[in-house]
Amino acid sequence: MIRDYSNQGFNMLPIHVTVAAVIESQGKFLMVEEHTSNGGIAFNQPAGHLDPDESIEQAIIREVKEETGLDFEPEGLVGIYTLNPASNGNYYQRFCFTGSINGNLETEPQDPDIIAAHWMDLQEITECINAHRSGLIVKCLQDYLNGYRFPLNALHYSGDEDLLQQQSLNFLYDQL
Repeated sequence: MIRDYSNQGFNMLPIHVTVAAVIESQGKFLMVEEHTSNGGIAFNQPAGHLDPDESIEQAIIREVKEETGLDFEPEGLVGIYTLNPASNGNYYQRFCFTGSINGNLETEPQDPDIIAAHWMDLQEITECINAHRSGLIVKCLQDYLNGYRFPLNALHYSGDEDLLQQQSLNFLYDQL
């Protein structure tokens, strides 16, 4: 049963759920150069928003494919980050992954907003800091370099809340 709290006085934030990937190869990190909605150009990790009816893991696989043309396999969660609010006034919850690329590393962006995908070293990433889309880019890199990895089985997805509840109840009954 889905509950609607909209008429009960709760002040709920309109949170943008986003995903990002820190992908490293030979000491370089995959970054995308992209057009922004205000006509500028920004650098970001491959990243984007969660679409309806997809899991967080499905979202990052899709976003990496769209923005770089590469097949990404998530292997760990670097962290979960909340900007409440971000500098643009919006609210974000970012799930940052790390993992590996299946196949070659030649990029071919499919998203028309992506100018190019680049393999950049840390020096190059810090040199373009004024063009970073978000301060979360360097925070995610910091956590990645510090070895933060959380298991993917910490993430749970269901498109059917009643089924999820019933499966969990069945498990609990089996424990009795």
